[in-house]
Amino acid sequence: MSDSTASPTAGMEGFPATARHVMRACGQAALATAQRDMIAPAQGGWPYPSLVLVALDLDATPLLLISDLADHTRNLAADSRGGLLFDGTGGHADRLTGPRVSVLGRLAPSADPRLRARFLARHPEAEGYAGFRDFALWRLLPERAHLVAGFGRIRWIAGGDLLLPAAQWQALAEREADIVAHMNEDHADALQLYATALLGRQGGDWRMTGIDPEGCDLHDGSESARLSFHTPVATADEARAQLVRLVKQARTTGQSES
Repeated sequence: MSDSTASPTAGMEGFPATARHVMRACGQAALATAQRDMIAPAQGGWPYPSLVLVALDLDATPLLLISDLADHTRNLAADSRGGLLFDGTGGHADRLTGPRVSVLGRLAPSADPRLRARFLARHPEAEGYAGFRDFALWRLLPERAHLVAGFGRIRWIAGGDLLLPAAQWQALAEREADIVAHMNEDHADALQLYATALLGRQGGDWRMTGIDPEGCDLHDGSESARLSFHTPVATADEARAQLVRLVKQARTTGQSES
C-alpha cells in the first residue's frame, strides 16, 4: 500500500508533532513482540518482528486489527509489551536520512466500535476478514517514542507528549463520521484537487477516510495520501475552515500550473 503526505507546516512544528506526522502517513508498520516460546526471563524474551496494517486514532494512538492465531497476538497475550516502527523513509535517495518513529508501549484489545470503524475506513481491504471470529482490534498505549527526523534531529518523546490531549480531539471525533460523509458525497471535486494539486498524485476516485486535528486521510484503490492542515483544529467548524482554505490553495496551485 502506497502512502504520500504533505510536509507539516510551521504551525505544527516540534518533535511530537513531527513524530505524529510520520506515523499518520504510514498504513503499515513493523510490530516487535516477545516471542513466547523463546522467552528467557533473564533476557526478557527474544524480539519477534512482523508486518502489520496500522491506523491511528484522532489522538495518534496506534490501532491494529490482528488475528488470535498470529504469533504476534499470542506473544502479546503472554507479554503485552510491544513496539511499532513507522517508516517514513520512502522516496529518499539515502533511506537512512529519512524520518522514522519507533513507538514503545503496551498493547490491549479494544471493543470500541468507533475505533474499529476508523481502522476499517483507513484499510477498506480489511473488511473481507474483519468479521472473522479470530480477529480483534488492539490499541498500543505509548510509553515512549524514538524519533529520527534527520541528521541531528533525534529525540526520545514521552508517551504523554506523543498523544494529543482529549480537549484537542474529542469534539472532532463526535463529528468525524458526518464530516467524512459530507466531503465524500458533496465535495468529491475538492478531494480530487487535494490529491492532485496539493499532493501531486494522479487523478482518480479519491475519498476521505478520516480526519483528525492535524489533517485528513485520502484513499483511492490501493493508494493512500496524507494531507496536513496548516494549523491544528479541534472542532467541526475549525475543520471546515481548514478544508475550505486548502481547496482554495489547491485551485490556485492548479491554475498556476496550467
